[in-house]
Amino acid sequence: MNWEPWTGCYPASAGCDNCYFYGPNAKRFGQNTITKTDKFDWPIRRNKKGEYNIKGDKILATCFATDFFLPEADEWRSEVWAMVKERQDIDFLILTKRIDRFMMGLPEDWGEGYDNVNIGCTVENQELADVRLPLFLSYPIKRRFIAVSPLLERIDLTNYLHGVDHVTVSGENGRDTRICDYEWVLDIKEQCERAGKTFWFKSTGTYFKRGNEVEKINPFKQGSLAKELDINISDGKRLF
Repeated sequence: MNWEPWTGCYPASAGCDNCYFYGPNAKRFGQNTITKTDKFDWPIRRNKKGEYNIKGDKILATCFATDFFLPEADEWRSEVWAMVKERQDIDFLILTKRIDRFMMGLPEDWGEGYDNVNIGCTVENQELADVRLPLFLSYPIKRRFIAVSPLLERIDLTNYLHGVDHVTVSGENGRDTRICDYEWVLDIKEQCERAGKTFWFKSTGTYFKRGNEVEKINPFKQGSLAKELDINISDGKRLF
């Protein structure tokens, strides 16, 4: 399930160039004004019986179509944190390319983090991995994962895996997108194996290179093809 308390975004780094939400070929291109959505309070809405509309034991992907740490959302984030705290029965997945803003407006009782919050730091190349991940590991977070999305080149995460629970990898999706090389994916998977971390190859992206061939993958088949390759590493629990 996805929860988008606000909408609108703008580029943060190279991985945003062909964003499937806001890139040049996307339907939301140019929507860079950040506004609340009509689902802002969705996690705490109740029905006529007084029950939550969203039942517990769910994973709620939060701000996957925008960024949780956009400066324009600073004034609303405390309300969101309060809802996250109220719904301890939901696992919130928060993904960001703006991990440098993580400390902005944290709840006073955050401590080392909330048990039901998974923070994901997105990286797309080695340069950004080396900039963002040391910051990411320095912050008080109980549950953290790395999202290599989109994977744009071979990346070495070895020095950062000790402090995370999980790694997800995706290629780039859309028109005019960059190639995702399967060798790069396998390399990250092997790094996770050596570090004893779970790994999920989520999506091949549009242009997927295996050996010397580059395939153009239908957007509706990119996730299923990644799954068919059967390279995920699980600890027996549900993957992100």
